[in-house]
Amino acid sequence: MKAFIFDFDGTVADTLPVCFYAFQSVFKEYDQKEVTEKDIISMFGPSETGIIRENLTHPNTDEAIERYYLHYEEKHEELVDNNQQMLDFLSLLKEDGYLLGIVTGKAKRSLDLSLEKLGMKKYFDVFISGDDVDQPKPHPEGILKAIEMLGVSKDDVAFIGDSDADISAGKAAEVVTVGVQWLPTVQSSTFKDEPDHYMKDIHTFKQLFKINKETTYKSPN
Repeated sequence: MKAFIFDFDGTVADTLPVCFYAFQSVFKEYDQKEVTEKDIISMFGPSETGIIRENLTHPNTDEAIERYYLHYEEKHEELVDNNQQMLDFLSLLKEDGYLLGIVTGKAKRSLDLSLEKLGMKKYFDVFISGDDVDQPKPHPEGILKAIEMLGVSKDDVAFIGDSDADISAGKAAEVVTVGVQWLPTVQSSTFKDEPDHYMKDIHTFKQLFKINKETTYKSPN
């Protein structure tokens, strides 16, 4: 294995709570509508901008989109924990020479904000946001773009995610799939398509892929 590509929300960062809060605030403010977390998850696929444009009935979607990002940023520190274990894990992967990527449905704006606040951006080599693809997960477009940018073979890649769309996209891209539920908030409690590997903690991941500092692939970079 030479590269690990990760989903973001619910996989690398426990950002789903702030996503839920921002969406619920916008739908209540503009449509006077209460939406549940389950309702919001069912809308996932497009970026936040796409979700609001497709689902909000209020005509002023541009303003609503700006409000979403305002709520997202205002509540980020309160609702998203800085996960030191995840930071240590990403640091270890980089020290071991692995190439790392993110493929997410999030808009670049919210992804950049979260990466900056959580101090994670330096660990990744490639970022594919919902703004960078024509077809979101479960289509494999984003994963295939990341593989091309990383310059590795599909056979040397694993895709890690917490949702059905993640696993389906990974399978469609013909890479090893890893279904995870190692953060407090995840999108799927079970997976419709069985991933190649399933785990509930980072320690199991490190054991499976033999993550250590002596015996792993070293990036030419």
